[in-house]
Amino acid sequence: MAASSSLRSAAVHDRPDQADLDKCVHCGLCLNVCPTYRVLGLEMDSPRGRIYQINQIANGEALTASHVQHLDLCLACRACETACPSGVPYGRIIESARAAIQAQERPGIWKRLTRKLIFEHLLSSPVGLQLAGACLYLYRATGLQSIVRYSGILKPFGRLSDLEALSPTAEVPFFYRAIGKTFPASGEQRYHVAFLAGCIANVAFARLNEATVRVLQENGCQVTIPADQTCCGALHLHSGMSDYARKLARINIEAFANSGYDAILTNAAGCGSTLKEYGHLLRDDPAFGEKARDFSARMKDVNEFLASIELNRQMAPLPYTVTYQDSCHLAHGQKIKEAPRKLLKSIPGLSFREMPMADLCCGSAGIYNVVQNKMAMRILEGKMKYIETTKAEVIATANPGCMLQLAAGARLLSNGQRVVHVIELLDEAYEKYSAAG
Repeated sequence: MAASSSLRSAAVHDRPDQADLDKCVHCGLCLNVCPTYRVLGLEMDSPRGRIYQINQIANGEALTASHVQHLDLCLACRACETACPSGVPYGRIIESARAAIQAQERPGIWKRLTRKLIFEHLLSSPVGLQLAGACLYLYRATGLQSIVRYSGILKPFGRLSDLEALSPTAEVPFFYRAIGKTFPASGEQRYHVAFLAGCIANVAFARLNEATVRVLQENGCQVTIPADQTCCGALHLHSGMSDYARKLARINIEAFANSGYDAILTNAAGCGSTLKEYGHLLRDDPAFGEKARDFSARMKDVNEFLASIELNRQMAPLPYTVTYQDSCHLAHGQKIKEAPRKLLKSIPGLSFREMPMADLCCGSAGIYNVVQNKMAMRILEGKMKYIETTKAEVIATANPGCMLQLAAGARLLSNGQRVVHVIELLDEAYEKYSAAG
């Protein structure tokens, strides 16, 4: 990193707003809710410390490798936003800082190629994702995954072994077959909604996407899945690739335009947080600024939407003990905590047990558990201890990334609890009711 680099030289829309930085009064109320500060106890790895560093760099101090290290270690879970009495928009600050740093970085060729392959080609390519999914499917179907995991063959390779433990499962058939179609409501139609199915979720969480459509149908929704939709851009934005995130945002806005939908829905909390902030992301775009604000105004998390309508109560009892892990970008990014709990408590027979520190990050945070695996696993270890106090057999959450992280925690660190999305439990209750009728 060049000694003369500064966030001041970044494009206006890709550098932290000084007014946002000035809102921090350095009171320290954010420290206890910050996952990295709780583990390390270092001021520079707290929200307050990171804002101090960003402020100094924005005002001319040379950007160093140490600054980048502390900023990279942030999960961007935004728990500090919930704790902050001054309304500091920390998520916006860290994303702008990363975009400015990304614009100045001169990474090696392999890092450049990897980023280009994953972020610019794979995530927005249905063909690429399906090819990757086919490889994942064969990896498991041939028994190779079981051999690798139980033989410990990768343990000498350290990081490779850690990353394999987090690899998702490809769910055949992929959800791409549903994109471009409309599914009628079961019974009387009360709403017409659109579903943004995501990118990786179409391969790794195809059954969750199908369950989401069925649950919406059971609640009087005609569900349209627009054909031209693409990746939401959340992973790009979190990684400092804001220009590419804006490109994807424009594609999605056009795909869902002029629809008359009552709502645009997602079942991924991390995606939803970014989708709701398209208005801010494209605030300087004269052609898309207003369209982006309209899009964001109609965007809802599926838990949020279902909790706001008269829910279909024709469910069979589910005799499970369930605890709920708040997805950070639902609880802190979108300020939605009660909706998923309300839905869980609506299921007959289900025993709900609140865990301590339910809104403390599990360590997933987009691709954080891949690029910062050691810290992510330390955070996860603490999370699993909180979960174990509930004696729950099922862990529910509201984000696919959290599901992967918690499933790894259940398998490697705990008692093999079943990990599900809230929607999957609703779907099971509806399906059993229908089967019994």
